[in-house]
Amino acid sequence: MSTNHPFTRRHFICTTAAVVVATALPGRAEEPKAAAEPIIDIHQHTDYSGRKHDQLLAHQRAMGITTTIMLPAGRSVKQASTHDGESNGLQAKATGNEVCYAFAQKHSANKEFVFGANEVPDVPGTIEEIEKYLKKGAVIIGESKFGVECDSPEIQKIYELAQAYNVPMLMHWQYKWYNYGFERFYKMLEKYPKVNFIGHAQTWWANIDKDHKDQAVLYPKTKVTPGGITDRYLRDYPNMFGDLSAGSGGNSLVRDEDHAREFLKRHQDKLLYGSDCNDTIGRGPGCQGSQTIATIRRLAANKEIERKVLYENSKKLFKL
Repeated sequence: MSTNHPFTRRHFICTTAAVVVATALPGRAEEPKAAAEPIIDIHQHTDYSGRKHDQLLAHQRAMGITTTIMLPAGRSVKQASTHDGESNGLQAKATGNEVCYAFAQKHSANKEFVFGANEVPDVPGTIEEIEKYLKKGAVIIGESKFGVECDSPEIQKIYELAQAYNVPMLMHWQYKWYNYGFERFYKMLEKYPKVNFIGHAQTWWANIDKDHKDQAVLYPKTKVTPGGITDRYLRDYPNMFGDLSAGSGGNSLVRDEDHAREFLKRHQDKLLYGSDCNDTIGRGPGCQGSQTIATIRRLAANKEIERKVLYENSKKLFKL
């Protein structure tokens, strides 16, 4: 989940009729209709910013999502890794493992919703809590959004668990706030080559640019010079993937559309669609998720790349 979305929405094309395959109103969700082209959304949350469950259901169906991965928060605690409680609920009131699991089970027909597992890395019982839901069928660990070093002993135990259960791990990278040490994460990619890591959020997407020097700038607007840390991680490590969700993912595409076309082409097998959208409607200028779908469709060089990013890469990675 990316926080603080200051990017300008006028950069995006409004969602076209092709995106909307189900009519949805706030508070009411119609039965899902067969999507003309399936889409997997790898990044959603229960109770996101207070959104009700029926609104979440309506939102995903209005966007035309065929499978949604629900990412839980860790438990609520006051300690350094949660910034004395400020980061509880993924800093957005998102709820935890049991709520995500129950929601996914309730809407599990045709794998419309599946679930992940998560926990604060440095609390007692972390591994047991995550493993409990992996045994129930969680398809991912994350969203890992905590104030810890990316190579701390505690989080490496979670990497080991991801390796043992052969599930990806999604990490929120945000300078001086979540997952410290982005520039040395390559050491973890090399140490855990069997773990498929998914990068997400502001620091991850800002660093597609080789010239990105000021890490405090989370939503850069300048043209992109290829070869940034993120670009290299995707290029050099088979176990590194990118989550295009939220304002940070959207900004990475629209800040330099010529670069984005080549970036989508260059990493067409490594990029995954996610919404990370707290909207209640599922369409229109307020819906980040539907705007990102439209942007990918507009900038992808061909239909094959579009389908990989919106569906096929995630289907393969998550074995859906």
